[in-house]
Amino acid sequence: MIAENFSESIRQALAVLPQKPGVYLMHDAEGKVIYVGKAVILKNRVRSYFRNLASHTPKVKAMVAKIAEIETIVTSSEVEALILECNLIKKYRPRYNIMLKDDKTYPYLKVTNEDFPRLLMTRRKQKDGARYYGPYADAGAMHATAKLLKKMFPLRTCRNMNVDRPCLNYHIKRCLAPCAGLVSQAEYAGMIKSVCMVLDGKTTKLERDLKKRMQEAAEEYAFEEAARLRDQLQAVTKLNEEQKAVTNNGGDMDVVGFSQDMTGICLQLFFIRQGKLLGRESFFLPNDGETEQAVVTAFLKQYYNDASYIPKEIVLTVLPEEEEQQLLKIWLTERAGRKVELFVPQRGTKRDLLQMAKENAQKLLDERLRKGSLSLKDDVQAAEELQRILGLEHSLERMDCFDISHTQGSETVASMTVFRNGTASKKDYRKFKIRSAEGKPDDFKSMQEVVYRRYKDYEDLPNLVVIDGGKGQLSSALEVIRGLGLHDLPVVSLAEREEEIFVPGRSESIYLNRDSAALHLIQRIRDEAHRFAITYHRKLRSKRNMVSILDHVEGIGPKRRQELWKAFKSLEAMKQASVEELAAVESMNKVAAQSLYDFFRLALPEKKEALR
Repeated sequence: MIAENFSESIRQALAVLPQKPGVYLMHDAEGKVIYVGKAVILKNRVRSYFRNLASHTPKVKAMVAKIAEIETIVTSSEVEALILECNLIKKYRPRYNIMLKDDKTYPYLKVTNEDFPRLLMTRRKQKDGARYYGPYADAGAMHATAKLLKKMFPLRTCRNMNVDRPCLNYHIKRCLAPCAGLVSQAEYAGMIKSVCMVLDGKTTKLERDLKKRMQEAAEEYAFEEAARLRDQLQAVTKLNEEQKAVTNNGGDMDVVGFSQDMTGICLQLFFIRQGKLLGRESFFLPNDGETEQAVVTAFLKQYYNDASYIPKEIVLTVLPEEEEQQLLKIWLTERAGRKVELFVPQRGTKRDLLQMAKENAQKLLDERLRKGSLSLKDDVQAAEELQRILGLEHSLERMDCFDISHTQGSETVASMTVFRNGTASKKDYRKFKIRSAEGKPDDFKSMQEVVYRRYKDYEDLPNLVVIDGGKGQLSSALEVIRGLGLHDLPVVSLAEREEEIFVPGRSESIYLNRDSAALHLIQRIRDEAHRFAITYHRKLRSKRNMVSILDHVEGIGPKRRQELWKAFKSLEAMKQASVEELAAVESMNKVAAQSLYDFFRLALPEKKEALR
């Protein structure tokens, strides 16, 4: 039975759900996707969220309460639904899905998809036919690997392939000069194959190939080529010796260790290639009550949806549910092009490796806690701690923070950032152009204007007001707020230099422990206000500079100035444009375009100074 308290639109959506496999997307009242899931039978799975609400976890209850719309996509098979689910989670990053720490900032090594490929370092993984290796959590290790490969193999580094003669790299034996046609595509491809073998960890086979080619070159009296192959062989052998052998069977596998405590969850991934431990990767997520099985299942979907290589064995602490497990095996096998197994070892070397991965995961959680980068308290608990320290009667369901930004009094702006229950609420952020202090720097007067404009109508009052600054800014804001009759509205300020909190009526400021969750919370809202104000100020200043410069150009009035700004976004782009590109802008003509083009190139010295 579906509960009566759901909206009519929800009830109608549930009544027409298809009895087919597919993916469902839950939207909130603002249309934002808050959850993505897949189902063997959409009708049964989606309706289960709205039955027996008391039996659901707190997280599911909170999600269901926010659902305003249900969208479904029918697929032809369960595997297709799984692939679509992975891609939609990556696209929307829904709030209520289990999300691993985003690895977009981690670097990859990229072997480009060119006739003569290059080895590059990148932080963006694209579907461009290139081969990607990583991500590397340790950028230093990645740079060391790239440096070794470029030393071992004379890879192309330049972009230009149309030259009359090779560069210095060719003469110092660091490049085969494909740009000058001094190496065939087939020969170069053989070298790239060796590079990929190193990155794949297949050094044993590479050693055999290099040794065979070296002997063949020596037999043909190509001693220079034989010496080059010898040097490559020695480098690979050294690399092989440095890598620790951890299994006897020489197989490829990934080992996924899981650990959790009250601070969060950590997954430690070990890469075993040809029996050797090549590296590891760590993933973190908050501990919000999900089971170990659910977290491991989500990890398999998200990680291997983008992985450049999938080994034949994946060792886990716990297996997904039986039906999900079989589906994942089919999907992984299709992606890898060969059979992939998931299993939990009970004894032997693989069990020892899994235990080592688990211990490393727990060690990382302990280190994060000890360094203070991970607090025992979540956002709500941090807000409760700050409320207790300040002695406030009401919980901090809403906090407003104000900051002022200007350049010697010009383009003075103010920002207001909002945190609800310890979490940033960006839809409530506001920015203000300050009128009372324009042209002269007066932070106190500016602060008074912005708090007056914000609180004069008493709308959606916060439980705490935070002012960025010291006692002066606090006194200025307090004078206006109390003058508006808001005698019970708590107001404090945070001085950046010593990170001390000033409270009205207290002669001594409050100093919080550097690892305090309350301090981290009030710092976050202050830093957000500062960032938001600076961004707005820079935007206005840039716009003012451009407008003042274009005022010098004959034939450019307010309308054309506006259209030029809209078309080119920046003054630099406008300066680089041709007459034809300038004339193509709406409301512009050839005469005005030529005038602007000449102005940028023939401006008088005093105007050139203005352009800077």
